[in-house]
Amino acid sequence: MPPRHTKHIPLVPLALAAAATLAAAPSAAAAPAPPTPAAAAAGPSYRLAPAAQLALTYRATAKYHRHSVGVADGYVPDKYCVTNPSGGTGSLGYPHFNHAYDGSVDPAKPTALLYEGDGKGRWRLAGLEWMVVDKDGLVETDDDRPSLFGEPFRGPLPPRFPGQKVHYSLHLWLWKDNPAGRFEPFNTAITCRPGTTRPRPVAPAATTP
Repeated sequence: MPPRHTKHIPLVPLALAAAATLAAAPSAAAAPAPPTPAAAAAGPSYRLAPAAQLALTYRATAKYHRHSVGVADGYVPDKYCVTNPSGGTGSLGYPHFNHAYDGSVDPAKPTALLYEGDGKGRWRLAGLEWMVVDKDGLVETDDDRPSLFGEPFRGPLPPRFPGQKVHYSLHLWLWKDNPAGRFEPFNTAITCRPGTTRPRPVAPAATTP
């Protein structure tokens, strides 16, 4: 199982400080290359220390505060707000997936942007998600677990909708604080408005033999 998460640290000040450090002395941020194939495919960014990766994410995703920019870059809005399927507190908001970045562990290329929507056409960027398919498709094995920002991905997770495969997932609440933790899957400060969640399938009525 992944280790428990570290104490919460304010994200934006840390990202700005890391960006300044990286610009002044990039070689100081170098770290050993992760062993997973997904990390190796990410390019030079996988060699950065966690704080420098965070700074890169901060710079790369700031433009997505403009919802139209995210859509233009290939992030497709889900029309439904996603709540915690286990019945716990918190929500994802509205995921916007860009499947060109399926399997990405590049700090600058999240698989999904997570927005809050007010139902009146206004969107607020709250978080980011990276997703990587498990290589053997078994939830019992995790030898290919990726990591980012010094944080192991959660999983392997079973498919949640038709067509999805067994996968790993990492959430980062970079743009809206999550009281439950910045890498927790669901943000307890986000709620879905009534009537905005995906309808649950209706079970067929029982018939009398």
